[in-house]
Amino acid sequence: MARHEGSCHCGAVAYVVETDLQQILECNCSHCSRKGYLLTFVPREAMTLLRGEDSLSTYTFNTHRIRHRFCAECGCAPFGEGQKPTGEATVAINVRCLEGVTLSELDTIPVDGRSF
Repeated sequence: MARHEGSCHCGAVAYVVETDLQQILECNCSHCSRKGYLLTFVPREAMTLLRGEDSLSTYTFNTHRIRHRFCAECGCAPFGEGQKPTGEATVAINVRCLEGVTLSELDTIPVDGRSF
């Protein structure tokens, strides 16, 4: 596991997350494909919000179980929050919002979210 810093575009929202970036998902659902998300999922306790809780807005759709969080100032969506089927709190980190990550070096796993 490595420590990564992430933020929205304007910097109002910032966080650190512990992740190995071994499983990067590229979902084709209507939301993820429009936003261009590359996601990695971590337990909620692996992410620490450094600043910006008051700058975050929330969007939900479909089953309304995932809270897609985005900065109300710049519109950037650095992460989402939800629960695994087991009930464990989880965070979907938008890998595109992590500093110093070379996206072309990551192996992505296509996910057919459009069919869910």
